[in-house]
Amino acid sequence: MDDLILIKYGELTTKKQNRKTFIKLLADNIKKILDGEEFNIKFDRVRMYIECNNVDSVVNKLKKVFGIHGIVICHKVNTNIEDIKLKVLELLKKETFNTFKINTKRADKTFNIPSMEVNNIIGGYVLKNLNTKVDVKSPDILVTIEIRVEGTFIYTNEIKGLGGYPVGIQGKGMLMLSGGIDSPVAGYLSIKRGVDLECLYFESPPHTSIEAKNKVLTLARIINEYSGNIKVNVIPFTKLQEAIYINVPDNYVITIMRRMMYRVSERLAKKHKCKVIINGESIGQVASQTLTSMAAINSVTNFPVIRPVACMDKLEIIDIAKKLNTYDISILPYEDCCTIFLPEHPVINPDIDKCIKYESTFDYEALINECIDNVEVITNLKEDKSDLL
Repeated sequence: MDDLILIKYGELTTKKQNRKTFIKLLADNIKKILDGEEFNIKFDRVRMYIECNNVDSVVNKLKKVFGIHGIVICHKVNTNIEDIKLKVLELLKKETFNTFKINTKRADKTFNIPSMEVNNIIGGYVLKNLNTKVDVKSPDILVTIEIRVEGTFIYTNEIKGLGGYPVGIQGKGMLMLSGGIDSPVAGYLSIKRGVDLECLYFESPPHTSIEAKNKVLTLARIINEYSGNIKVNVIPFTKLQEAIYINVPDNYVITIMRRMMYRVSERLAKKHKCKVIINGESIGQVASQTLTSMAAINSVTNFPVIRPVACMDKLEIIDIAKKLNTYDISILPYEDCCTIFLPEHPVINPDIDKCIKYESTFDYEALINECIDNVEVITNLKEDKSDLL
């Protein structure tokens, strides 16, 4: 093993008595995502260290692991001032810069040279051997020296991690995943807060196409890169959706359809031991997402519902989608259940009593049971479906 990667925890360090649980789960998640790599991992309550041969490949994978605040490629030396001086100079000779700063953190108090004195000693040694200057406010390069019990770690560049919590620390949520822009972003933001995801997708063949389904699977594959545990439950929604169009006035079709989707989602979430339902609803964005509509739709369930993008505007959501590389997939023109047969004037302030009246005209319970009984579960998201779009 030639290289050592140091992981900084960030927000996890605020967890006090629960810190060990968070860090252990983070280590387990890292081991999963590094499957196939040659590595050795050690951790304590302050830092995590990964020894590996292929540092570039490992770092690229770590960039998609939630719970990591910072990633640094560091060099371990014996804790004596001469070894520290030589290693710092060796590293700086490989860099291009005009100004530098030395920042020492002395966690091991048995080392008898105070941090400020180490800064002065190492800084002076660099000035004698290189044509450079010290800049303590905005240096071109910052050299960090961490003096710890297990050794001294030296590094120059820190790669920002995703932050957040390790995936799974909060339990599991059921994401209502469509082919649109919002729901993949909602899924990503939920993963960031430690929620392990399962997805469900409502398909309605022949009204929706195989391309629409593959589009959703591609979106699921992208967000699965941040989790590694996602499976997609494909709900056969045709009979239930057609019953809605036959029995419900046009302007209430979307409201009733969303109420049915919530019922299906709740039952599947409970069946799969999920703690919450998650979706990409954003206040006021469409007719079914006015506050009145959301209240009427949500009234069919007491199950917790999380809407991570509820208070974002569309441009904010699009910005995240582009960073995730889901945006270009989401805008492909394949219609899903929420866009086919869209009425010209959907109701924006639905009345709950009317919703109940319209639903009483057909046996939706039997149709919901049929949806649940015939769900298709897709677990292999490593296969890229984008070439089928």
